[in-house]
This record gives sequence, C-alpha cells and structure tokens, in this order.
Amino acid sequence: MGELPGPVTEKLQISPKLDLEHPVTAHAPATKYYMALVKGDLRNLEVLTDRYYQDVNLVFEISKNELEWQVKSQASYGLSGLWSLEYKRELTTPLCLAARWGHAASLRHLLRRRADPDLAPGGRGPLHEACLGGHTDCVELLLEHKADPNLQTDEGLAPLHLCTTQDSLGCAKLLLRHRATVNLPSEDGGETALHVAARHCLCDHARLYLRHGACVNTCSTREETALSILCEQVSDTGKGCLQLCQLLVAHGANIDARDEMRRSPLHKACAAANAGLAHFLLRHGADVNAIDYDGISPLGCTLQSAAFKRDLQPHLTVQLLLNHGSQKIWPPAFIKVLKSCAAVPEIIEVLFNSYSQIPVSEKWAEAVPEEVFQQHQLFYESFFRLAGTARCLQHLCRSTIRKKLGSKCHCLIPLLPVPKPLHNYLLLEPEGVVL
Repeated sequence: MGELPGPVTEKLQISPKLDLEHPVTAHAPATKYYMALVKGDLRNLEVLTDRYYQDVNLVFEISKNELEWQVKSQASYGLSGLWSLEYKRELTTPLCLAARWGHAASLRHLLRRRADPDLAPGGRGPLHEACLGGHTDCVELLLEHKADPNLQTDEGLAPLHLCTTQDSLGCAKLLLRHRATVNLPSEDGGETALHVAARHCLCDHARLYLRHGACVNTCSTREETALSILCEQVSDTGKGCLQLCQLLVAHGANIDARDEMRRSPLHKACAAANAGLAHFLLRHGADVNAIDYDGISPLGCTLQSAAFKRDLQPHLTVQLLLNHGSQKIWPPAFIKVLKSCAAVPEIIEVLFNSYSQIPVSEKWAEAVPEEVFQQHQLFYESFFRLAGTARCLQHLCRSTIRKKLGSKCHCLIPLLPVPKPLHNYLLLEPEGVVL
C-alpha cells in the first residue's frame, strides 16, 4: 500500500463538495478524519462520519510546500536545473483517499453513505486511484456502485490507462467486464490501453486487451503503434519484452510501422541495444536498411547510443545487423564511429572487420582518449599497427565469403561444414585484437 503520509499540518481543510468558500466547521477534527481514511481505521471513520461528516461527498484541500527539481536545460551529461520550493495544492475526496490506499472496508462504508463514485475534484476519481494502486477489491466495489469505467482524468486518461503494473491485471479484467472501452485513446497522446501495456511490458494485460478486441496497429498522435512503443523500452531486455513482441506480431502488428520521425520498431530496438528484440524483428522481415527522417539506419541508431549502453553489449546488435545485410558506414566516416564508440572496442572490431580493406589513418589515434587507449591497450595497439599495411589472408577470405552470402550470412554460415570457431569468425565474433 506504500508509505503512509507524515503528520498533517493545519494546512488541511475540508469543504462540502467543491464549495471551498464554505469549509466545514473548524471544530470538526479534519486531521483525525483524514488519518482514519489513509490508515483504513474503519472504527474511527464510522464515528467521525456519524458525528461530523454525514455528507461524505467532501473535498480535502491539502496545501504543502515541497522541494521540486526545476529543469533548466539539456547539459552534456543530463538535465541541468535547480531545486526550488514549490507550493502544492491537492484536491481529493474521502472516497479517493480510501481507494488510493486500498482500504476496501472504508470504501464500502463511504459508498453505503452515498459517496459519489465519480467525484474527482482533483482531476482523478476513485476508480483512477484504485487502478493506480492495483487494488482489485476497491475497483470491484466502485464498479458495483456504478462508477464510470471510462471516466477520464484532467489529463485525459481512463482507468485502463492507469493499469500500469502486474498487480493491476485484475483491475483491467473488471473494467472490461463492466464495458470499459478497450480502444479508447487518451486525450493528449492518443494512446490506448494496448500502448500502455507495451510501454510497461505487460504481456498479460496486452493478451487481455487483444482478446477484447484491441486494435494492434492503432497509432498514437506521434504515429506510434504498440509494437513501436515496446521496442524503445530499454528497461526490459529479458523474456517479458520478447514475449510481448511475439504476441503483438502474432496478432498482425506491422513490423515496419513508422512513427512521426519515420523510425521503425527495428530502429528503436537497435537504439535500445536490445539484440534479442532486433533479432526477432529481422527474422520476421523487418527492413534492415530502413532510413528515418534524419537519414539514420538501424545500424546508425545502435552506434549513436552504444557508449551509453555498454552494459547491454551493443556490439551484438551491430554484429546482428551486419550479418543480416545492413549497409556499412561510409569508410571516410569511420573516424566518427571511433570517436563516439572508442570505449566499446568490440563495436570498432566488428564494424572494422566487416570491410575487406579500409585504410587505417594515423590520425585515427587522436580520436581515442588516452584513458580509453590504456584501458583497452591490447586491442588498440593491434588496431593501429594496421596503418599502412594490408589485412591478413584469413580476413580477406572471410570478406569474400561474406560478400558472396550477402544478407544471408546469418542463416547460411552456420550451415557451412567447418568448425564452430570458424562459424564465429565468419559471423564477425570479436576476438579482442585485429589482425
């Protein structure tokens, strides 16, 4: 249920409905009533309701000052800004508080006293609060008392949009059982419940929505499908994300759908260094050389973000793309790759070995920071020794075979009757040195 709030100060005020000009009598114990609601203290709640608050459709006005981070600009290493004291004013109701904290008994008590299940003075109603907390029993009570399953917040979000955790699956089932609109778009972003499930990698939620008629290729205002949103999630590189991707594709998701920047799901999976997802998309026909509005391919997306995602082994994505026929970087631009990806020598090795011959310039050494060179000394010494020399015969043979197989390298090389280490070599597996 989360951490209970600290002691309430004199800045708590209770008013009948939205009439803030006529607050409840000052003698009424507002603090005790508030704490009974957030703690789920039914006994005190009943006593206070009978004595002071017979009309339970009240509005709490909670005022407090909080330190808030104010974003000022995009600095080199993240957002810059400052902490400032911000005045906060929250409007809520007894029913919203009980739903937020998951106190079903208190909720039942208030509903029996004719609490309005759709009263939302602060922008979110009780049903929204219950879904955010994943409180299935509270959602059930509210729906039984005719709460609107499609009521939207001030931000234009329906209760289904707020089912964002695994714990909220039961809430989503109840909402759909009570005729929530599965394809209802949010007001601002135009996202449906399926988009939300994709953003949070909720496979069971997505399966539920699809079973209830969710449109798999519906686009948001940014022209993103659920698959597009899913593929940009860096947080989940495990089975959950891949299972949801498989589910969406099985239901007809467009593998090459483009968003407003003309980026495909493959662009996004590569930018997230999610090799497993990229591999699945490529196996199902994703365009390995798709170009976005900035002229960037999936390979370019991987290289742009590689330095920040080294723990995700971005070289695996580079290797995958090259083995599926990705166009290589224009040779004179290789120094730019060296500058941005020097700290990930596996990428430099894989990309460099994809060319049959590319002249190593002595100026390239200046692109590698001294500390990076020291950290990967063995690799960079072997790399820069190639300045003014030709590649070895073994590498030239590899290049000839790869050129012959083209975009089929990924599936034909493993069929060659040669030892496994040679398969790896032909598939550009990095070895830590360049010969």
